[in-house]
Formats: sequence, C-alpha cells, structure tokens
Amino acid sequence: MDIKQLTEEMHRFVASKGWYAEASPKQQSPKNLAVSLAVEAAEVLELFQWDREKPDLAALASELADVGLYLLQMASVTGIDLEEAILNKLEMNYNRDWQSPT
Repeated sequence: MDIKQLTEEMHRFVASKGWYAEASPKQQSPKNLAVSLAVEAAEVLELFQWDREKPDLAALASELADVGLYLLQMASVTGIDLEEAILNKLEMNYNRDWQSPT
C-alpha cells in the first residue's frame, strides 16, 4: 500500500467516526491535528522515558502508527502532497552542508 492508499484508508476511518463533521467533538482541523500529532509523538518519547533503551516493540509500533496517521491526515487536509514534500526535503538535505559540532 502506498501513501495515497494509506491516506484514503485513514479518511474512510475518520469519516466513519463522523470526525469530519463541523459539530464533531473531535473536529479534524489543522490545529487539532497538529496538537494530536505532537501528543502522539510525545507518547513515542514516553516509551523511552527513564533511559529505557528497548521499549516494548508492539507499543512502539502502535504509537508510531498513530503519529503516521495524524501526519497523513494533516498533510491531506492542508493540501500538502506528503510524498512530494518528503522527496523535496530529502533532495534539500542531500545538498545541505552539515556542519560538524565544534
């Protein structure tokens, strides 16, 4: 499954829950999605809290999936082609001069 198909599946799920409705208590606005993305990313970090080097992989996979779903949704509702954005960023990074810390 590619990014476009994953995004479509994510939209089907969100629509099935009614979260795209304006009156939804879980309204899927860019601001709300940005907050949710940050919360889920923090949950990934929480798995490593207190110097745990090897978190439970099932828990990590679940949290990474949450981050991925919010990322796909945020890109989609804001009209950003995530695949193109990632490829552009990689190209920019390949050409970037990474300075070594002194």
